Amino acid sequence: MRSILIYIVAALAEIAGCFSFWAWLRMDKSPWWLIPGCASLGLFAYALTLVDAADAGRAYAAYGGIYIGSALLWLWFAEGVRPDLWDLGGAALCLIGAAVILFAPHRA
Repeated sequence: MRSILIYIVAALAEIAGCFSFWAWLRMDKSPWWLIPGCASLGLFAYALTLVDAADAGRAYAAYGGIYIGSALLWLWFAEGVRPDLWDLGGAALCLIGAAVILFAPHRA
């Protein structure tokens, strides 16, 4: 459960950090948006190191599913675009894959 919470924090930090660059380059926002954006991306990278996984690649792979679900929530709540059935189905598949990677009894 702790890993899932860490993944959620990481996903929010990554999305917020990437969105700051999007806002600057695509929405003509001030370059000052990059300061909190870079800090947010630093938090994202740090948070992933807190996941209880022996291998970085496995931690990153499991994170991918959480990120996709979080990105669709961002789409809905921050951008006002409601995910469609295809978005939700794809996210469900990714979350199932992330759960398999995260909770499977891997060999050491």
